[in-house]
Amino acid sequence: MVLGRFYLSCLLLGSLGSMCILFTIYWMQYWRGGFAWNGSIYMFNWHPVLMVAGMVVFYGGASLVYRLPQSWVGPKLPWKLLHAALHLMAFILTVVGLVAVFTFHNHGRTANLYSLHSWLGITTVFLFACQACASEEFYEQGLEGTRDKQVVPGLCCLPPALGVHVAAQPPKTYPRLFWSRHPLSVHRIRHFRKNTTRPYHSLPSEAVFANSTGMLVVAFGLLVLYILLASSWKRPEPGILTDRQPLLHDGE
Repeated sequence: MVLGRFYLSCLLLGSLGSMCILFTIYWMQYWRGGFAWNGSIYMFNWHPVLMVAGMVVFYGGASLVYRLPQSWVGPKLPWKLLHAALHLMAFILTVVGLVAVFTFHNHGRTANLYSLHSWLGITTVFLFACQACASEEFYEQGLEGTRDKQVVPGLCCLPPALGVHVAAQPPKTYPRLFWSRHPLSVHRIRHFRKNTTRPYHSLPSEAVFANSTGMLVVAFGLLVLYILLASSWKRPEPGILTDRQPLLHDGE
């Protein structure tokens, strides 16, 4: 029963992760005009997609590699390589996502790193890079002497905020939508020419879809934390496979 619940949680996590990426792609394609790599607003659209894919989905998957019961027995090298590969993929997607937004800003002669979102984002990426390096060094030194400290790989710098900052279309033509760093609150749509604020009940379908995408990201992050913190799903002590680790006992 415990084994079935674990794999059901993993299946749900994979579904949520895929939906997070697909919803973000659809959002950028349907409401924001699609994608390009030419310094335009369409180049910026790569930013939310790649950041969600890298810093949320691939990073979450990397943190769960050592929760798989198959990684508890046999050689560790294949699982170390998988763990490192997922971290590397997350980092590459994140860097490309940063390149997209910086290139867009530079092409439009917009200042870089002017918002709280950008400060938190750069800090998160920096901590992620440091944690990824430290994590690999930690595993190279061996897990046996530190498991009693309940170190959970991937927890030390999970993204502090999973929201997406949506760039504006030119304000003379389009409204500007800001989605705050808190993924559960979409602020409002401002029309800068009139400096008016539309009430929440009149938010367009894009904002509803953005809220829904944010809820998926939050659900994904919470499920990752749940799997990491569940005591019965933690890696057993070396050489000790007891009833406290029911995932290795199919009959239970």
